[in-house]
Amino acid sequence: MSTQLSSSTQKPRTNLDPLFRLITRCFAFLVLALLAAILLSLIQGATPAIKHFGLGFLTNASWDPVAQEFGALVPIFGTLITATIALIIGVPVSFGIAMFLTELCPLQLRRPLGVAIELLAGIPSIIYGMWGLFVFAPWFADHVQPWMMETLGAIPGIGLLFQGLPMGIGVFTAGLILGIMVIPFIASVMRDVFEVVPPMLKESAYGLGATTWEVVRHVVLPYTKTGVVGGIMLGLGRALGETMAVTFVIGNAYQISAGLFNPSNSIASSLANEFAEAEGELYLSALIELGLILFFITFVVLACSKLLLLRLKAGEGKES
Repeated sequence: MSTQLSSSTQKPRTNLDPLFRLITRCFAFLVLALLAAILLSLIQGATPAIKHFGLGFLTNASWDPVAQEFGALVPIFGTLITATIALIIGVPVSFGIAMFLTELCPLQLRRPLGVAIELLAGIPSIIYGMWGLFVFAPWFADHVQPWMMETLGAIPGIGLLFQGLPMGIGVFTAGLILGIMVIPFIASVMRDVFEVVPPMLKESAYGLGATTWEVVRHVVLPYTKTGVVGGIMLGLGRALGETMAVTFVIGNAYQISAGLFNPSNSIASSLANEFAEAEGELYLSALIELGLILFFITFVVLACSKLLLLRLKAGEGKES
């Protein structure tokens, strides 16, 4: 009897699941709509330049606003080269930091060091750029570049990469600053994914006599490779789209040379330097087309990373 009374006095529950699904679906489609709107606005703004230059815009290395002659080859070259240098520098350092924090660091130091690494990600990019221009570039030009030119520049083949004037600024400096900037992002993601590995797996490997490197190589990395690739892609996305730090130290010269010490330009720095001063429909449209190319490069990078992850998962299925 009491059960019947209690059930009768309860308020009827409203099924909110359909409403919840509708709201979340709307949020998901809102993101897609914003992405489509950005893409359409870029295409619309770049249409005059696309019609005027065609595919030659991608292979033209000249940039002359007076003669209304524009090409994207130099910014594309600078963007890809600086991002590549950033990953070459940032990924090994980030991996070492994450491995030290999760496997080798004393417990009382893990949290302070982890917080310090995360604080680096909060520094504004313009601070990195100012530090790179006024502090790092002069020191690099006086103490490091001459040594690299004398030693690495004498090596046949790769010596061409280390030729140029020791000015401190250039493609290599921009890539180095970007590498420092992406380290906190990649290291934080790697540390987080390394920490989700079940302790039983690592303890079992240690019990069998494995070294720390063998545990990381054969247990941690196979278990977390999806997250590791995601962290690297996060850092690559930051390196591709970075603006102010690169603008300060890349030299902002529309030229392509084999020497990494020479100045060049990137898509983001070109937009930052010239968008406010662009006069004329063709000039502005060429800059918008640069933004469209950067959007496409980022999309291709993310698509390739997704395909890589799918291949990794397919390989796991074959092994099992």
